Amino acid sequence: MKNWLICIDDTDDIGTKGTGEIAEEIALLLANISGGKASFVTRHQLFVHPDIPYTSHNSAMCFALRSPLTRAEIHQYAVAHLIAESAPKADPGLAILDLGSQYDATALMDFGRRAKTEVLTKLAAYELAEQLNIQLTEHGGTGQGVIGALAGLGLRLMGSDGRVKGQIKLGQFEDVALELSVADILEQTGLDAVMSTERHLLAADDRVLLKGKVKAVYLGHQFVLLVDREAQTWRNAGKRALQAY
Repeated sequence: MKNWLICIDDTDDIGTKGTGEIAEEIALLLANISGGKASFVTRHQLFVHPDIPYTSHNSAMCFALRSPLTRAEIHQYAVAHLIAESAPKADPGLAILDLGSQYDATALMDFGRRAKTEVLTKLAAYELAEQLNIQLTEHGGTGQGVIGALAGLGLRLMGSDGRVKGQIKLGQFEDVALELSVADILEQTGLDAVMSTERHLLAADDRVLLKGKVKAVYLGHQFVLLVDREAQTWRNAGKRALQAY
């Protein structure tokens, strides 16, 4: 089994299947084919600028994969799904990193940070990918998605950037509150920890009131449910607290 990091960007258009959904499908496909295991998909916010084409939020989607598949096999299956599911007007990019290989993690993370505040180029992305032995490929349109795909790898490597794609479901409805212990939350979701917005780790027997959209983040190289204290009660953090991720 080898450990891989895989990121895609710019696969969608208005009214089509989102990049996050396609990333989840690829993660599940690769895990099922190989008997491996894929992580949650994380969404990484990139620079929003008039010179950067994007559908709605300009975010890349990344996941880790533990699998016996070779890089060529991962690429083959992922590309086939990208081509089949990406929107006709999209500019998809795919990046695949062997986490066990020798590469300059600092350079990759720096590229990710820059992509949050600068307009970067395809040439810069391809040059860095070649230096780091990362497979970086484009699959339609202008191929601009390779920039975000490479940046997403770097941001995921940082360990404290990105939200987990979608909502965390625990049987609750958005307009109905549900109270659970931290231990129950972790067991039912597969998350790693429950933490306050001040970075305080909650104990297994602490209780949390869940209501509305329950979302997790990637923090300290863990998948974390963020919570706030409200009238002596822990509850899932709101939109404002999650915006930093």
